[in-house]
Amino acid sequence: MQKIDSVVAVIGAGSMGGAIASGLVASGAADASRVLVSDPSAEKRAELEKSSIRTFADTADMLAENPDVVILAVKPQILPGVARDAADHLGSAAVISIAAGVSLATLESLLPDTRVVRVMPNLPVQVLSGATAVCRGSRSNDADVELACAIFGALGCAKVMREDQLDAEGAVVSCGPAYIALMVDAMTRSGVEKGLPAADCREMVLTTMRGVCQQMLDSGEHPRSYMERVTSPGGTTAAGLRELEPNLVFGVEEAVDAALARTEELSRAK
Repeated sequence: MQKIDSVVAVIGAGSMGGAIASGLVASGAADASRVLVSDPSAEKRAELEKSSIRTFADTADMLAENPDVVILAVKPQILPGVARDAADHLGSAAVISIAAGVSLATLESLLPDTRVVRVMPNLPVQVLSGATAVCRGSRSNDADVELACAIFGALGCAKVMREDQLDAEGAVVSCGPAYIALMVDAMTRSGVEKGLPAADCREMVLTTMRGVCQQMLDSGEHPRSYMERVTSPGGTTAAGLRELEPNLVFGVEEAVDAALARTEELSRAK
């Protein structure tokens, strides 16, 4: 893991902003003294202060500390106001936005003198297992992109993508946690129908899923190869896969297409 020596300031201590700040410290990627967070909520600030993270009620006070990078971790609908208020206090800091649906062009128009990077993280960053797409702005440099990748790589994995790839990434990866949760629920309900206790079945399914993912991440093994290792010729797994595979593949493709279509609808509605 790359050590982050830059001072990282986070505007917003909500579920994502708080997870980013605390995750950087918990992962060991950054010292608590180098992570700053601003939020008007005293309760949210107090929670982060338990990890020795420095917090501020006022964003201007935080930015007076001259951070190297500022993460905008606020909801898209309030981001324009937050960005305009921060603009005069950013100095030479780069800005990373996590706001869904707010384009680089919009961000750069709000912050005309600032280097901007756009990222799209997903919910598992809260447990240091998130997946984040990183998009370079027109004024950002290699160091800005590397820093964004280091920050979000400490919270799982981070991959550099073009902005025109973000809709597909969102339909697959950002929606992915819900798809996977549905798979867990479906397997659990099937077990319950066959007489297994619900809580026990759910825990066993989740533990199995975690183990499979960890094995493939550690080894780099392709999912198809993994499937072959646990599928005996003519066995029960082969019989189950014969029924599941076509339905699952078709269902996932349909889900991604539906998510993309809805993304386009929402974009046109703005």
